[in-house]
Amino acid sequence: MAIPSLQDGIDKAGSPIGLLWQPNAEPWTPEVVEREYVGWRQEQAAWHEGVALLNLSHHMYDLWIEGPDATRVLAEYGANNFEKFAIGQAKQYVPVTRDGKIVTDGILARRAENKYLLSGVPAAQHWVQYHAEKGGYDVAFETDTSSAFRPGGGDPKLFRYQIQGPLALELIEKVFGGPLPETKFFHSTPVTLDGRNFEALRHGMAGQAGYEFIGPWEHAAYVEEAFLKAGEPLGLIQVGALAYTTPSVESGWIPSPVPGIYIDPELAEYRAWLPLFGIEGKRPLNGSYFSEDIADYYVSPYELGYGKLIHFGHDFHGRDALLKTKDEPRRTKVTLVFDADDVRRVVGGGEDPGFVLTYARHRVETSAGLVGTTMQTASIDPVGTVLAQTLIDSAHAEPGTEVTVVWGEHPGPGTDPEADLGFPRIRATVQVSPFDRHARTEYRRNA
Repeated sequence: MAIPSLQDGIDKAGSPIGLLWQPNAEPWTPEVVEREYVGWRQEQAAWHEGVALLNLSHHMYDLWIEGPDATRVLAEYGANNFEKFAIGQAKQYVPVTRDGKIVTDGILARRAENKYLLSGVPAAQHWVQYHAEKGGYDVAFETDTSSAFRPGGGDPKLFRYQIQGPLALELIEKVFGGPLPETKFFHSTPVTLDGRNFEALRHGMAGQAGYEFIGPWEHAAYVEEAFLKAGEPLGLIQVGALAYTTPSVESGWIPSPVPGIYIDPELAEYRAWLPLFGIEGKRPLNGSYFSEDIADYYVSPYELGYGKLIHFGHDFHGRDALLKTKDEPRRTKVTLVFDADDVRRVVGGGEDPGFVLTYARHRVETSAGLVGTTMQTASIDPVGTVLAQTLIDSAHAEPGTEVTVVWGEHPGPGTDPEADLGFPRIRATVQVSPFDRHARTEYRRNA
């Protein structure tokens, strides 16, 4: 029996929206790791005030890309600058459709002259692999899925541990017997721990100092135990799946935007190549903002804040569309700070709303009507309320602007998108994105 494709799913559902719309969809959280170790509030506080360990080993897909045409295929289907891409460096990979809409980003690390590792949700990986196979590029691929989908179970090929927070560098010095070599942001340096070789990627979360340690899975338990033991006197806290999903709301990264691939006739063959039971067919849409047109959910890399990563010095798929829209008015990425009293009234139903996490597209309104949509919303305990990464019309993006968020779940096809369904409103104030000052001003200074 043939495995159903994404196009099969769209045809059966009647439309992309019919396939993807799922009111009250459960938000994604990382697989395998505990949901909480000491409590999501303490775990959030750890990377703000102390030191935190996050296990990233299980929830990302990895795609190794190797061969004489590795750089060429990545450059021809991604908007990044490949003229300045050092071995050991990583970049946010920005693949776009011919219409200039994001396919979904990923972290691309250059491992050798003709070898790369693309990590994250697999939409960008699918895009590169399909075009490489279709175009006959001289390149080979090796995939390691997330632990939830790895055939036959088994362990990942790589471990990934992040050490983050104001005390991160102190802990790292204790483990390695001294400071690591000075390393630029999103660059890696080789490290050795008791004869075990791996690498340290200069990286952070919510703007805090830290590294991501990456290496062969056979060393995972030893490395983790070394950090846990050395971190005990410093109050090291392990971060669970709930808290792990939230720093992006402070640091300004919007996870898993809708790939711009669902209706372009020229991508019909691509949709027939993609499996239905993948990220493109199973990542749900929900919230109070509803449209029958999937294109209304597409986003530009400029809206996501990736303008500085786009390099027009080379020809790439979608280049002409990005050039045309480069200076056009568009939505601005902002942070909405929810009114804490309204959150308790609408979301929590009491004094403590508990943990809030949703990727719902909620309507953002002013007296002028619809002005934006939320992209990710989460409780941020150190801030004392809920924040939402939001795309908003530029005319309403000034910090301090007051808006309302429509909190509810539109039932989807069959109900007027503009119907007044009596959903409650939450007052919110527009602030900058990234919300975290360090992430906004210092994070990438040494890039």
